[in-house]
Amino acid sequence: MSATEIKGRGRQKGVMLQWRAGEYKVEFLPKVKLEVVVEDEDADRLIDLVCDTAYTGEAGDGKIFVYPVVDVIRVRTKERGPVAV
Repeated sequence: MSATEIKGRGRQKGVMLQWRAGEYKVEFLPKVKLEVVVEDEDADRLIDLVCDTAYTGEAGDGKIFVYPVVDVIRVRTKERGPVAV
């Protein structure tokens, strides 16, 4: 699993902030990006866990994208497949 602090925007668009010099639109909002690789049989359980934990009911709760992992290679040893994870 990797967690990365990122900036982005979705349907909630940016936000307007008030400064002394006037209004300022922040186009990108702070977000957290999680990247997790799991076995196929664990994917639905992880999706449910993330949805239940991240849910606020407001725009910006996030999205989950599911991709197949075709292969994995450990650079140091050149091992491939599940042993490389």
